Amino acid sequence: MSNRTPGLVCAHHHLYSTLARGMPAPPSAPTDFISTLQQVWWRLDAQLDAEMLYWSAALGAAEALMSGTTAIIDHHESPNFIEGSLDVIAKACADIGVRVNTCFGATDRWTDDGKLVDSVKPHSSMTNAAKRALAECDRYLTDGGRGMVGLHAAFTCSNETLEAATELAKKHTVGVHIHVAEGLDDAGAGERLEPIASDDWLLVHCVLLDRQLKGRIVHNPRSNMNNSVGYSAPTRRTNTTLLGTDGIGSDMLEEFRLAYARLREFDIKENPATVWAWLENGYHYFPEAREDVVVWSYDAVDDPWKLVFTTGVHPVDVIVDGKTVINNGMPTTFDIHEVRRKASEQAKRLHERL
Repeated sequence: MSNRTPGLVCAHHHLYSTLARGMPAPPSAPTDFISTLQQVWWRLDAQLDAEMLYWSAALGAAEALMSGTTAIIDHHESPNFIEGSLDVIAKACADIGVRVNTCFGATDRWTDDGKLVDSVKPHSSMTNAAKRALAECDRYLTDGGRGMVGLHAAFTCSNETLEAATELAKKHTVGVHIHVAEGLDDAGAGERLEPIASDDWLLVHCVLLDRQLKGRIVHNPRSNMNNSVGYSAPTRRTNTTLLGTDGIGSDMLEEFRLAYARLREFDIKENPATVWAWLENGYHYFPEAREDVVVWSYDAVDDPWKLVFTTGVHPVDVIVDGKTVINNGMPTTFDIHEVRRKASEQAKRLHERL
């Protein structure tokens, strides 16, 4: 038995969403997945600026580190702040001390005349917004940034945009990070992505995916339950599965427990070692996180059967690259109170715009 693990990896996050907590109620209550996007997330991401994004990412990264998560795969969207946005996220995470792999999610849902649409016809032309998003991915990767090429989802992208993202990813020898069949509006994603997906793609959600696709799947059980979209049942598929939060924090032990409970409801024969393997699959993207050390408040944290039924386990110390960044539960390299204060100020600005 041991009270130590390597640093944990969150395989799908939206660091821009940290400031959503406490946001004003939407104009009308969402009744399904698409109205949740319309009333909450597409309203919020359109209001983000550089300062909001920096402190949102900084707070998200700080909370990750204080939860034992030392690496994050991020998927970003801010349609009115595209150029340079990935640098802001990377700087915020570097300032906190968390590794990040990020991308900008290209989408054609913003037309060239500035209108927001719910879905995009496959044979329509790529919008200027999508071109700018892919250009931001290209610039960031060319400049040495750690990331992938991002797409929002097939139902908000033209075929031209999907193909351009595919070619850009090949240019940089990285994968495409995309939401897949999360809700009914994207249930047909498999047919459109099957000809272009490859083994290095990161396929997020796959709740309603109707076929086998190449790529790794990221399971986000808490988010799927919160959005009432169903269960992706990742054990039915042959793809390698990773575990993410879809922006609901970075506490991967909590996500591990919830993922196990949801899996066990689906299949009584399953066990928590399956879910712990999903967590460990994140090291494909951050092999150096295996060398990080998290000292936990529980002395059997390396036993999935014990850990999954033990709540309240928290990091005591976190060591990244040989440096102690969390000591006795508190950060040593940044002032968490300042981060929370600055984030609160930016949340107020954001919420006033909403």
